[in-house]
Amino acid sequence: MNRGFYTIMAAQFFSSLADNALLFVAIDLLVSMKSPGWITPLLKLSFTLFYVLLAAFVGAFADSMPKGKVMFISNLIKVAGCLLMFAHVHPLLAYAVVGFGAAVYSPAKYGILTELLPPEKLVAANGWVEGLTVLSIIFGTVMGGALVGDRISSMLLGFDMPLIDTGVDTPTKAALCVVVGIYALAALFNTRIPDTGCKYGHQERNPVKLISDFANCYGLLWKDKLGQISLGVTTLFWGAAQTLQFIVLEWANRTLHLSYEQSTSLVGVVAIGVALGAVMSARFISLRKSLTVIPVGIAMGVIVMSMTMIHSVKLAYPLLVLVGLLGGFFLVPMNALLQHRGHVLMSAGHSIAVQNFNENLSILTMLAVYSLMLRAHLNLDIIIMLFGLFLAGTMLQILRKHKANQREFDSVALIGEAKH
Repeated sequence: MNRGFYTIMAAQFFSSLADNALLFVAIDLLVSMKSPGWITPLLKLSFTLFYVLLAAFVGAFADSMPKGKVMFISNLIKVAGCLLMFAHVHPLLAYAVVGFGAAVYSPAKYGILTELLPPEKLVAANGWVEGLTVLSIIFGTVMGGALVGDRISSMLLGFDMPLIDTGVDTPTKAALCVVVGIYALAALFNTRIPDTGCKYGHQERNPVKLISDFANCYGLLWKDKLGQISLGVTTLFWGAAQTLQFIVLEWANRTLHLSYEQSTSLVGVVAIGVALGAVMSARFISLRKSLTVIPVGIAMGVIVMSMTMIHSVKLAYPLLVLVGLLGGFFLVPMNALLQHRGHVLMSAGHSIAVQNFNENLSILTMLAVYSLMLRAHLNLDIIIMLFGLFLAGTMLQILRKHKANQREFDSVALIGEAKH
């Protein structure tokens, strides 16, 4: 079991590392194409689109075969997206194909944890998953910026294959070759993931019935007193986290006057904080105490607003580490609780599909609003203030809803119950 868990972690790390490096290679490609600034957030929007469109189908697909095989197929789709970018297909379309692979990958990567581990180990396991995912974001962000930087790109372009014309003649193409190599390494680990032996019976293939089944699972999680709170928190967090990534890039450029390569490093600093918060919550917060971390999310929103008062790089670093730390601290217990309730109420793949639908719909919505704000030339400080107020206010409403649920009956007592 331990070997299987660490193999899953390695596969997840390298696949996520390539996803994040590719994002910043694609952003640089848009910059070199002289695309307007409001196009950049749409890159992530195109990536998350298939999470929403395929939500009713990927859960059944993930449960139809061993999860390692699903993850292997998904990585091949991601490689296809890289090759499209290599062939001069527009970055928005090519990265959407990578998002298609990621949408298929996600229910398998999280669903296998509930198959492999008992409920009491899910918070710790999620600490590992989120910690490694955040590390991959840090390294992927810095790597993506470095791969298209002058020093690394010139070194990559200096490699020549004797008697073979590889066609790799630009920094972007050289960076894409590195990213494809990382996806190949992730696929290699996918082939070593053990079959957990969990069988979910015949999976429905009729699209109408799949959508109906997904709608039932969707309603089941939102009606559940624990499911609705954890789903609300994770939905808000991922929308906010992805939007914050682009806000920090813009803030670093406009307010701190940093270069693109330096700005990507600043985005990585937020991820360092998330990793620290994930490790701390995995160490100190049990599944039964997971709901006590909700006020941390309110504090995160308040602290984000203080970015408007920071004009020094030296002050920016500790502030962004703190923002990330608070985010990681409340995300991991909420994620573990949501997985537990999903496993209790339905199959692993279906519950993760519902989670992905909500989280990525949140990402689509928040990035679209942010892109519209940029296109309307709204002052960045005003955008940051509105963002922080929305985050803190929504988390406060979720906390009030949980307290109202508790007054009806002790929903916390449901934590740890057996699968229905």
